[in-house]
Amino acid sequence: MANILEVKNLSVAYGKVEVVSKISLQVGEGKIVTVIGPNGAGKTTTLSAIMGLLPSSGQVAFDGSIEQPPEVERMVVRGMNLVPEKRELFGTMTIEDNLLLGAFQRNRHGHRDHLQTMEEVYALFPRLKTRRTQMAGTMSGGERQMLAVGRALMAKPKLLMLDEPSLGLAPLIVREIFRIISELRRRGVSILLVEQNARAALQVADYAYVLENGAVKTEGEAEMLRNDPRVIESYLGLASKHQEMLAT
Repeated sequence: MANILEVKNLSVAYGKVEVVSKISLQVGEGKIVTVIGPNGAGKTTTLSAIMGLLPSSGQVAFDGSIEQPPEVERMVVRGMNLVPEKRELFGTMTIEDNLLLGAFQRNRHGHRDHLQTMEEVYALFPRLKTRRTQMAGTMSGGERQMLAVGRALMAKPKLLMLDEPSLGLAPLIVREIFRIISELRRRGVSILLVEQNARAALQVADYAYVLENGAVKTEGEAEMLRNDPRVIESYLGLASKHQEMLAT
C-alpha cells in the first residue's frame, strides 16, 4: 500500500538544544498511525515540524511529493491538516462560522463545495448542527474538540493529524472522539495521531511509534505493541481503570 506521508531523519532544535532527533515514520493511505510516549518526548514538536509550523531538517514527503522544507499554507492546500492540542478556535464566532473558515483555502482555490462538506461534518457531529449559531467560546471541552476536528475536515484533508484529541475530556466524550477517528479511516482519511492515552491509541491504530527523548524507541503493528512487555510496563501496565475504560 502506498504511503501518504514519509518522514525521514526529521530533526528539530530550539537554539542549540535538539528536541527531535532523526525521526523517521510513515503513514499508509487510509491508515491510522499513532505516536505515543511520555510528556516531553517530542510528539507535538514532530507534528508541528511536519506541518511546517516549526523549522526542521530532514525530509518530509507528502502524497508523493517531497516538501523541503514544509510550508504550512502549501501543506493545507495539498491536503494536510492539523488539529492542535489547544483546539485554537475563534471563541467570539459561531460554530458555523468556525467551520466555514476551515474551507477557506479550498474556496480560495475555486472549490465551491463547502455547504455539502458542512453537511457531512454535521452528519458526523450532530451536536454541532443543533448548536450551529452558538458562540464557540461557550462550548464544553468535548464540543470544542468536535468543532476543531470538524473545522479541519472542512478542508477535505487526505491526511489529518490529531494532537492529543482526548486531553481533558470526559470518558464518554473520549469514546465518541475515538469512534469518529475510526469512522474517518473507514471513509478513507489517513490519520496521524499523537495521544497521551496509549491504551486507547493502540486500540484504534494500525501502526504505532513510541517516542522517548525526541527519538523513536520502538515501532510496530499496534496490536503487537499492545502485547509487548516493554510497552505494557512503560505505558500500559500502570494505566488506571479510567484509561482502560476509555479504550473499550
